[in-house]
Amino acid sequence: MNGRPESGAPTRAGRRAGAGLRELARNDPRQYDDLADQWWEPRGALAMLHWIARARGGSVPPATRAGAVLVDIGCGAGLLAPHLSGKGYDHVGVDVCASALALARSHGVRCARGDALALPVADGAADVVSAGEILEHVVDLDRAVAEACRVLRPGGTLVVDTIASTPLARLLAVTVAERLPGGAPRGIHDPALFVDRRRLVEQCARHGVALRLRGLRPALGALIAWRLGRRAEVPMVPTWSTAVLFQGIGVKQR
Repeated sequence: MNGRPESGAPTRAGRRAGAGLRELARNDPRQYDDLADQWWEPRGALAMLHWIARARGGSVPPATRAGAVLVDIGCGAGLLAPHLSGKGYDHVGVDVCASALALARSHGVRCARGDALALPVADGAADVVSAGEILEHVVDLDRAVAEACRVLRPGGTLVVDTIASTPLARLLAVTVAERLPGGAPRGIHDPALFVDRRRLVEQCARHGVALRLRGLRPALGALIAWRLGRRAEVPMVPTWSTAVLFQGIGVKQR
C-alpha cells in the first residue's frame, strides 16, 4: 500500500469508477501517482492506511539514545510521521514513488527514493525498521526481509504489517474490499504476492530477528460509524487470527 518497488502479475486492474485513473496492471506503483491527492484525505481511497499507521506507530518503542534512526520502508506520503511525535527518532523514509515522497517531506520525513529490495541505507544504521503495508507488494519476500534486517542494528526493533497469503485474505482484501466504498482501490493489490506467514517468520529468524505475530482488524462498530460519516477514523484492534491483516514485532539479536 505505501509505495511499491515493482509490479506483480500482469493481470489488469481496470478503471476505478469515476476516478479517471489509468488502466494499469495490479500492483503497479504508478497507481500511487494517480492517487497522490488521496494520501492525506481522511475519507479518501487510502483512509485505512492511516488507521494501520496509527497501530504501527503504537508498536514503536521510544528511542533509547540520542540520534536514533527509524527507517520507514515504503513510507508513502509519511503517514507514520504523526504517530512518531515525541518518540525521539530521525524519521527516514524510503519509497519508489516520487509524488508520495514529496508529500512525506512536507510532513517532516527525511526521504530517499529507493527500492525495498535494495535499500539506500547503510548496514546497521537503524534503531527501528518499519515495513508497513509493503511486504504484500514486493516480488521477492526473502530479499525484502534480508534488506530490512540488514539495516537494523543489533538490539533494534522490526515492526511490520502486511496481508496474509490465505483464501480468506484474498476474499476480503481483494474481492470484497475493492467493491466497497472506502475499501481498497481497485487493482492496488496482487493477491499472488500476499505473504506466507511461516516463511516471513523463518526468514526473519534467519537474519537474527524473532518475529512475533498478531492479527489486526478494524473495530467493527467504529467502521460502521465511519462508513455512515459519524467518525473521522477507525481504530485497529488486535485479534487472535492472523489470517487476513497481521502485524509482526521483533528485536534483532545479532
